[in-house]
Amino acid sequence: MISSLSRRKHEFNSKYLNKYPVKEKNESVIAELGTAIGVGLIAGFAGTFVMTICQKIDMKLTGRKASNTPSNAVREVLNVQPVSESRAEEVSNKIHWVYGTSLGVIRGVVSLFGLSGLAANSVYFATVWGAELVMLPSLRVAPPVTKEDPATIAKDAFFHFVFAFSTGVIFDTIMNKE
Repeated sequence: MISSLSRRKHEFNSKYLNKYPVKEKNESVIAELGTAIGVGLIAGFAGTFVMTICQKIDMKLTGRKASNTPSNAVREVLNVQPVSESRAEEVSNKIHWVYGTSLGVIRGVVSLFGLSGLAANSVYFATVWGAELVMLPSLRVAPPVTKEDPATIAKDAFFHFVFAFSTGVIFDTIMNKE
């Protein structure tokens, strides 16, 4: 009798309870989210590195100075003033790295929707560049895209393309996807 009850309990558990292991599923979702965030941060850092190299080459070729837009945006958001104007470039550089690295999290989240490769990178590019086109003018630290000249728009799009696609390729490579 005991073995019969034990066998029925095992059959019941196998048939109904083990199909939906809530704890394991939650752990799996948390692990997947954590991996996407962590790999996204790594890929975002690497993408920022690639974008920065392109920008440094452009500055060398054109003679333009580094942008203070990142520090100006932080001033607007946090309502703070710099210690000195001479440190604005240094602060902008640090913000550029932190912001670019953190944007990698978005690429990780995009992967959680089952996208990878060109599709994921296109969505990521549109999100990253689109956010900039809306955010910076709303903070009054850059003119609206409609007020920019085509060459400036093209250069900005190119840098964000380089960032988004290098971040995406690195993300997919680490995750062993397309």
